[in-house]
Amino acid sequence: MDIEEYKERMKNREYIFADTDAHRLMHGAAERARRITCEINGSFHTAEELRALFSELIGQPLDENFALFPPFYTDFGRNIALGRGVFINAGCCFQDQGGIEIGDKCLIGHQVVLATLNHDPAPEKRGNMLPAPIKLGKRVWIGAHATILAGVTIGDNAIVAAGAVVTKDVPANAVVGGVPAKLIKTIG
Repeated sequence: MDIEEYKERMKNREYIFADTDAHRLMHGAAERARRITCEINGSFHTAEELRALFSELIGQPLDENFALFPPFYTDFGRNIALGRGVFINAGCCFQDQGGIEIGDKCLIGHQVVLATLNHDPAPEKRGNMLPAPIKLGKRVWIGAHATILAGVTIGDNAIVAAGAVVTKDVPANAVVGGVPAKLIKTIG
């Protein structure tokens, strides 16, 4: 199995059985991601160097307006797609095996977690996984320490308050907060 086939299977939310080709590919990608994130996090880099390293990590070219404040953590790296002008603040953790799509001009606050996998709840199947992508529209702002769970789509211009845990889709122009996140107000 190659990375493109894997990404297509994750896009379709295919169940991942432990000790299969997909599971082994995940482990190989994790080793690669650790190598690159250690480089990102291990010493000072200019903005250009960080763009180049992050581009290598995700396997996608980045525009000159991409910005990252390390440290950054991921256990896969190859299933992140970024729009133009994205900013990722320090301490974020992206579990991207199930796919993360971030739209143009999104702002990701300190220590945000994007988690795209769940383990099977049945104890005898706990090593198996259920992927579901996370999608952020354009100009989304995710506040510090927020957590976005598998399968969530956040609409354009939405704001996720600091510390929120988002378990359901967020409409465009909404402000949500709390645990679990609930609508606070609508912008405009």
